[in-house]
Amino acid sequence: MVVATKALVFSALKYSEADLIVSCYTEAAGIKSYLLRNILKSKRGKLKASYFQPLTQLELIADHKNKGTLEYIKEAKVFYPYQTLHTDIVKSGLVMFLSEMLKNGIREEETNAALYSFLEHSFQWLDQSDEVANFHIYFLLQLSMHLGFYPDASNIDEAYFNIMEGNFQAVGTSNYCLKGPQIENFKKFFGIDMKTLNTVKLSKTARHNLLELILAYYSFHVQGFQKPKSLAVLNQLFS
Repeated sequence: MVVATKALVFSALKYSEADLIVSCYTEAAGIKSYLLRNILKSKRGKLKASYFQPLTQLELIADHKNKGTLEYIKEAKVFYPYQTLHTDIVKSGLVMFLSEMLKNGIREEETNAALYSFLEHSFQWLDQSDEVANFHIYFLLQLSMHLGFYPDASNIDEAYFNIMEGNFQAVGTSNYCLKGPQIENFKKFFGIDMKTLNTVKLSKTARHNLLELILAYYSFHVQGFQKPKSLAVLNQLFS
């Protein structure tokens, strides 16, 4: 079935000498993997390898056979040309990290218009913004809502956060209940939006510790979760 859809690139892996296997999150069909034959050698083809950098936003004409095998892209063009996302060193580090997180956390081959819209607008905001130090913290918290495990904040004034249950508690009931500055900083990201994101002031150490908390939270709620390999790069950029 030939499908026209917007798509967000998660990864591109070299296969044989001239081919790429590309993982995309599509607006029409969720996660799809495509085999792009001879794209690394062909200079005259309709598809260019530069289109398939992580988090690039595309418009595709694709052949989806929906048989669990690699699909094929007939045509592709850039939907939103980034101005800074792949050239700014800090933003490119965020791109590496978040594309790994997305590939790790999103696996469904089904339409989710709300999730696609969230991803599309989030990365356009990141591309256009200058102050982005808190972006990945906010993004991962909001992503958890779309993936179905956003924390229950009904008791957010309580001291403990249970990373297994995903709620705030008055007392620590297990080793998975944490309190202290890390949790108080976590609370600052509830009830804000991207426009007010930079009102949250954190030291580099506090931001690092908060990211570790969120990654621990993801490890409990995403089956088979693995820390991104690019985490070390991200920590260097923000250290």
